[in-house]
Amino acid sequence: MGNLYLIRHGQASFGAADYDVLSAVGERQSLALGEHLGQLGLRLDRCVAGSLRRQQDTARLALQALHASGSQVPAIETDPAFNEFDADGVIRALLPGLLADEPEALHVLRNGAQNRSEFQRLFALMVQRWHAGEHAHDDHLETWQAFTGRVGGGLQRLLDSAASGENIALFTSGGTIAALLHLTCAITPAQAFALNWQIINTSLSHLKFRGRDVVLASFNSQAHVQLLRAPELITYR
Repeated sequence: MGNLYLIRHGQASFGAADYDVLSAVGERQSLALGEHLGQLGLRLDRCVAGSLRRQQDTARLALQALHASGSQVPAIETDPAFNEFDADGVIRALLPGLLADEPEALHVLRNGAQNRSEFQRLFALMVQRWHAGEHAHDDHLETWQAFTGRVGGGLQRLLDSAASGENIALFTSGGTIAALLHLTCAITPAQAFALNWQIINTSLSHLKFRGRDVVLASFNSQAHVQLLRAPELITYR
């Protein structure tokens, strides 16, 4: 069987002008992951990443550290199918319908870095309504069905091009991993996102595959940061 390792990107710049940039912590997490993979002696045959900057930079730094350990590393292949869903678009589309029940929502969302727990509560509520289709039609918003279709298409292309027994690293995002769990484990969107909120930055989830048959072997491994005894490296956004 082949192995597909789902890796969430390192911590991005939450609350900054450009979220899609790794923070200093995100860079440390990425290097720690690569060093850990080297210690494990993991051989990667392929590496695929979404096209978002945080996904690409996590892959680059992790492979850099893996190569420094003496391992051969593959080139990074890019597939935008594994990009995250448009969180800002979800907020813009769902916020108006939320304000009647949550009058402080606009303030919280504008100041998310100072209101992290409340931001997460409101964001999770909007995501729930998004994947349930409980929002007005918006031609500019990618629906849950379109998002899972995009991610599922990327997965099928990846599996169809994989050789038997290959080890493949996929650098992606939390929502994309949730969609992959929904598609491969036959869990509901709500169950998939309940798992998504637990995925730490640069954690490792492991799928085994034979042809197009895929099974989950492990989820959200945090060993590379836990072994460092550096709790500041365990982040969720």
